[in-house]
Amino acid sequence: MSGKTISEVSTSNAPAAIGPYSQAVIAGDFIFVSGQIPVDPETATVVPGGIREQTARAVKNIEAILKSMDTGIESIVRTEVYLKSMEDFASMNEVYASLFTGGVKPARATVEVSRLPKDVLVEISCIAYHKQG
Repeated sequence: MSGKTISEVSTSNAPAAIGPYSQAVIAGDFIFVSGQIPVDPETATVVPGGIREQTARAVKNIEAILKSMDTGIESIVRTEVYLKSMEDFASMNEVYASLFTGGVKPARATVEVSRLPKDVLVEISCIAYHKQG
């Protein structure tokens, strides 16, 4: 990547990374946000409630990371949604749709997985466009 740098993004307004990874990484004109689970950054605990509350919190964590880079969810070009159960798809999708209301909707993949960190119901990661300079 001659002349290009890769840099870490970190904010206290989203849960801290709990392993050998970054909350997000900027590479070129893109921000790669690590999977966000529904943990409240102030309490470091999973938010109470079901899939609706957990989806909203995961997206709120993504928003906080993007905001720290002076951008928002409108810059997201792709999301990956990991569900503990596809039975939760309709409810997750309803909350997700209410949060992504403006502009072009991101491309998305949604898959069911056998288990997620802290036994949460959902994890969401994304790639956002962010023209630097």
